[in-house]
Amino acid sequence: MRVPADANFSMNYHTPVLLEEVLRQLQPHTGGLYVDGTLGGGGHTEAILRVSAPDGRVIGLDRDDEAIASSHARLSEFCVRAQLVTANFSELRNMLAKLQVAGVDGVLFDLGVSSRQLDEPTRGFSFLRDGPLDMRMSQSASLTAREVLATETQEELARIFFVYGEERRSRAIAKRIVEQRKHEPLETTTQLVRLIERVLGPKRGPVHPATRTFQALRIHVNRELDNLREGLAAATEALNPGGRLVVISFHSLEDRIVKWFFRETQSLRVLTKKPLMAGEEECAANPRSRSAKLRAAEKISEVCSQS
Repeated sequence: MRVPADANFSMNYHTPVLLEEVLRQLQPHTGGLYVDGTLGGGGHTEAILRVSAPDGRVIGLDRDDEAIASSHARLSEFCVRAQLVTANFSELRNMLAKLQVAGVDGVLFDLGVSSRQLDEPTRGFSFLRDGPLDMRMSQSASLTAREVLATETQEELARIFFVYGEERRSRAIAKRIVEQRKHEPLETTTQLVRLIERVLGPKRGPVHPATRTFQALRIHVNRELDNLREGLAAATEALNPGGRLVVISFHSLEDRIVKWFFRETQSLRVLTKKPLMAGEEECAANPRSRSAKLRAAEKISEVCSQS
């Protein structure tokens, strides 16, 4: 399935990752009802709406109010076909109940942080830009990265960095953080980057030494892995027989959860034995797509599941 020729993906957040593969696996069609659980800039939703014209619908969820506001403008031409809601995709079950939706024909999760969030210094996601240590995907959430660094024990910080960032020197970084906060609180991304560089040394290869620690903090602050597990279960429950669940992940922790959930859930038939990845052309045009992995599964009917 090809990307619609009239789609404008230069607007707002970023070019949607693996768009052609999303459409090919999701198979949106006329009259279908779909959920984009990670609306972001609305690029995937826009394409789904165009392919499912004239009456296909999308319920778009995002925990970030800025994403909802931006996508409202982008998707205004679709009117009632696009229903946008401020919510975490882990809340999918409750949101569909409130909307009196019994079942949907497809669900998409594009995990991780958006390019716009990374590019905005005040959100504190990027180690390349100076800003407050925030890292909240929803500004209504209370826990920030600054609070985590200021209050957690050395042991807990080491666990967070090791489990969520797969940082091998997690104990050394945690120890340095606890030592520094006795004299000066960590308030900015630049402060944290400099601390990590003092422990691990400056950047020598393609991966910045702060990458894993920043990833770990973001995952912890936003409960990303717990939300993913809850969202996958809710999405599977919401799918009509024959409906598709498509998930794009950006690091191994997410991908492993998706992989094993698809394999172990009896009501799903795995469509992608191996994750689908972007080709050289897309990677060159959109560097964010380099680490993207797409997996898809189809909801099978109760009759098929018993056979």
